[in-house]
Amino acid sequence: MKEIQDIVAAYARHQEAGLQTALATVVKVEGSAYRRPGARMLVAEDGQLTGAISGGCLEGDALRKARLAMAQGKPTLVKYDTMDDDDAKLGVGLGCNGIIHILIEPLLPFLQVNQIALLQDLVQNRQTGVLVTLFSLQDRKGPQPGTCLLLKQDGALNRAGLGALLEDNLLQEARTALHTGVSTILDNLPPGNLTAFVEVVKPAIAVVICGAGNDVMPLVQMTHVLGWPTTVIDGRAAYATQARFPTAHQVLVAKPEAVLSQLTVDQHTVFLLFTHNYNYDLAMLRQLLPLSLPYIGVLGPKKKIDRLLTELRDEGHSLTPEFLKGLFGPTGLDIGAETPEEIALSVVAEIKKVLSQRRGTSLREKETPIHFPALEEAKR
Repeated sequence: MKEIQDIVAAYARHQEAGLQTALATVVKVEGSAYRRPGARMLVAEDGQLTGAISGGCLEGDALRKARLAMAQGKPTLVKYDTMDDDDAKLGVGLGCNGIIHILIEPLLPFLQVNQIALLQDLVQNRQTGVLVTLFSLQDRKGPQPGTCLLLKQDGALNRAGLGALLEDNLLQEARTALHTGVSTILDNLPPGNLTAFVEVVKPAIAVVICGAGNDVMPLVQMTHVLGWPTTVIDGRAAYATQARFPTAHQVLVAKPEAVLSQLTVDQHTVFLLFTHNYNYDLAMLRQLLPLSLPYIGVLGPKKKIDRLLTELRDEGHSLTPEFLKGLFGPTGLDIGAETPEEIALSVVAEIKKVLSQRRGTSLREKETPIHFPALEEAKR
């Protein structure tokens, strides 16, 4: 989502400057590649690039092809084959072992569906959405329909003028992807044997940090870099200030009982208790008990979390398996973290691991490809 956020912001700047732009999207990968389907890069006619479609080896050639697509005013599908000697001659050294298909769409003012508008819709509304991008592998020089449909979690639909049969098929596949949360590639769609990239796009992780001490500062800096909107809350007005946390989405002074009324909490929201105040943490946990949260991190030793849970039980609260599954105390991965910066790294890494449904092991220990879908990996 961070990449999409940056692209939407860059497009607005280029529009103000009167620059032509094109959107390059990785739509299909066969074998190994640095980026997977859904990776995007915005190209401006003056050479400015936002986002990435590779580790840096494709961007130069993609820039040239994007400028040609802008001049011609039509989308183009580009294929890069890491095993093709011609690519090596062109200086495209990918360092991988696969084939990458990239759709380049010039962003024209008369387009029926503006691709950036669809991306902006995803950024502004915290909903999971499904984007459908159509392209033709069979006829690369023929028409490339491009990004044509967005289905959001609330059922809202934005689409181009597709044929009735094709639209019905794509809508059904989009609903299935929305339900499973898994992106997919569909081949040989009529008419014209088109291919569809049905992409599930989830909102950015929203982070709520209770506690505004100095050790929270590097944590907020890291979440900002990741594009995770972050709220910092503390009961102490001298600590909870925007000046201390300039990159935070918002900074609030509030007692635990008044926190939730000032927030919008969804299934992609995580809470971190960094107050160093046992009573504040306990009161905050009471507020969070009824919510279905994927991650609640509590700073401090295991004895602290055990004491908190015991006190909650003694008060008569029911600690459901779902609540306990999402409770992480001590918070963070075991990477030997000591400094506030290292602790922030371990916490951010654990949040990403949990919400991505990964195991958090070293990549060299994986028996499956790096980008093997998490849901499929869990079945093994």
